[in-house]
Amino acid sequence: MAACAQTSAQTNSQTSLTLTVIAGDGMAIAGAQVRNAWGGVVGQTDASGRIVVACAAPCQFHVEAPSFAAQDVTLNANSTVHLEPAAAVEQVTVTAYRMPLGDLESPAITRQLSTEQLESAGAITMDNKLRQLPGVELFRRSSSLVANPSSQGISLRGLGSTSASRTLVTEDDVPLNDPVGGWIHWEEQPELAPESVELVRGGASDLYGSSAIGGVVNFRVAEPSANAVQLRSSYGSYATYAHSLLAEGHQGAWGGLAAGTLVGTDGYIQEAPWQRGLVDVNSNVHARTGLGLIDHARGPLRLFARGSGFEEERDNGTPYQVNSTRLWRYAVGSDWSGPRIRRNQGTLAVRAYGSDERYYQTFSSISNAPTADEPTCSSRCGETPTKISTIPDNELGATAHWNQPLGSGMLLLAGGDVHDVRVWDEEQTLATGSTIKTDVHQRDPALFGEFMAVRHGWTVAASGRVDWFDNYDVLQLRQTGSGWVPTATQPPSFSETVFDPRLGVVRRLGAHWSLSASGFRAFRAPTPSELYRSTQVGNSLTKANPSLRSERATGWEVGVASQRKWGAVRGSWFDTQINRPISAVTVDPNSSPILLLRENLGQIESRGVSLDFEVAPRRWLAVDGGYQYAHAVVTKGPQDVGNWIPNVPHNMATLNVRAFQPRLGTLSLQSRMVGRQYDNDANTFMLHEFFRVDAYGSHSFRRRIDVFAAAENMFDRTIEVSKTPTTTLGQPQSVRAGVMIRLGRELK
Repeated sequence: MAACAQTSAQTNSQTSLTLTVIAGDGMAIAGAQVRNAWGGVVGQTDASGRIVVACAAPCQFHVEAPSFAAQDVTLNANSTVHLEPAAAVEQVTVTAYRMPLGDLESPAITRQLSTEQLESAGAITMDNKLRQLPGVELFRRSSSLVANPSSQGISLRGLGSTSASRTLVTEDDVPLNDPVGGWIHWEEQPELAPESVELVRGGASDLYGSSAIGGVVNFRVAEPSANAVQLRSSYGSYATYAHSLLAEGHQGAWGGLAAGTLVGTDGYIQEAPWQRGLVDVNSNVHARTGLGLIDHARGPLRLFARGSGFEEERDNGTPYQVNSTRLWRYAVGSDWSGPRIRRNQGTLAVRAYGSDERYYQTFSSISNAPTADEPTCSSRCGETPTKISTIPDNELGATAHWNQPLGSGMLLLAGGDVHDVRVWDEEQTLATGSTIKTDVHQRDPALFGEFMAVRHGWTVAASGRVDWFDNYDVLQLRQTGSGWVPTATQPPSFSETVFDPRLGVVRRLGAHWSLSASGFRAFRAPTPSELYRSTQVGNSLTKANPSLRSERATGWEVGVASQRKWGAVRGSWFDTQINRPISAVTVDPNSSPILLLRENLGQIESRGVSLDFEVAPRRWLAVDGGYQYAHAVVTKGPQDVGNWIPNVPHNMATLNVRAFQPRLGTLSLQSRMVGRQYDNDANTFMLHEFFRVDAYGSHSFRRRIDVFAAAENMFDRTIEVSKTPTTTLGQPQSVRAGVMIRLGRELK
């Protein structure tokens, strides 16, 4: 127990008081230094952000922590101190190392989108909001408002994706990647629920396991802290709408939150005008999502239960090609910190979660032959239904991790998790009348640990994880007149044991500079979709491959960061090699549809440089953005060596400007430049570069009502999305207007 210095004139008896130091987002700050009024060091906060002092109230203290603005406090009773980042634009992220670290202390390259950045984006969907950050791209360039779900994988660090993401998306330790295909349901998050989004670039399988090759995107959902209601509603071009509600309540130790969104659009025809035919119709989505949270926090223990539901229906560009998704998620957990009387107390986080999904999709082939009704038709005249895919699946998982401070500036973390997926994939081929059902069970238990030391300007973090991935109980059945019977050849089962280490080092140089270096191993297991489902986009048919094995990545990066009162700048040089990458390889370019096969290639590599900056040259002005150059090519394999990785541009840049004046309102611009890229492994279908600008403006009335307007693709640029081999185009210029109403919360 630390003691507070007393003068001889003080006669009050000493009292033990607890001081808790947290960041503005509510996360505990470990290692914050507390000094008394005479400058003497009283001690440091423990892993839960607490320190117990004995003094005669009122006591004065000075609290400081790296990357945060220092604060002077006066204690009369147990108190909590909120420290803000040292600069208005500095970010403090938790995802990379499961503890708060600032820009100059973190070996990982991190970015964060705040509530203000999310709300003031011109884009309506989360995937387009994330594109404010350089290097963030989906498998294809289209918005999730019109994209087929199987093209909604996310790509970071120039590593690309197929339908599956090489980036893991999470919400409070719960994975959000689709259990069947690894893609992301971007409309799943209620619009007002995310408080912020953290992005970690570079391999993070050491703590998060499969899929975290390119990095991790973590949604931080708001926790109930007041009695308040928010309503946001907008409507615009192509009958695009988004109606969202968030209500929260807090009484004593109990809190509750409910959020929901209705989002949709009538969409547009993606097929390029010069090749459209009679068969082409609007691509669109209509979705509903809701989330509920109840928590109870008393003393060192917080308990919570969370549930969510998501439904969507999509038209994918022709009368017959549609799909629908129904997804339910649930999670329970607890956060516990040790007894307050101990300085070096540990903390424990436990999560258990699950989901239940029903996915349905239809496929067809497009014909150029004239029809009886349209004898003069010469292009995309009609379609023939080819396949119906019905997939029920469920997943269960649990994770627990404990961190324990080991004296001043050192922390040990240990944990384990398990992820279990069951899939029942039923594929009905209409031409032959055959139906094949594949049952598969995937399980991935793991143990992980991390040691971190922060001392004398150095940060060293070493971590490692062992996964025991198992793809088993595989059974393929064929429907006959007498029922289901096993097929003649059964897909193989397989197991893999994977070890993924990571080492990061940071050297802080004075108050404003730091150098960093890190190296890692990472992996991604093949999804059930890649193993057993054939997929079709446009006139390209990709066949499944049950012999696929996991991707293995090795990477490193070095960086330099600078932070001043006006902002922060960070640059890095990265290099990631993926062995056995799962790629869609062209087998027959002359067939109709074009035939591709998923295979483990020899090796792909992405190396390059990235630059990120966030500056606030004026109190009312914030500017952020960056640039990424990625030389992303196939380096080994039986074919395509030297070719660009499909759907990965070598050059990407973003520039975002946000201005705010209380009496005038908010004006923000988000601009993005994407260089040319190729839409296939053979590099025969090139997609040209483009430049796009989105805009948002709002005005507040008595700080309770905001009226806003937004525009996407403001200059109506033509954006090529895919060539399969027909060309599809991105969203044309669109505008919308809306209102935001806030009730109940005491506004600052």
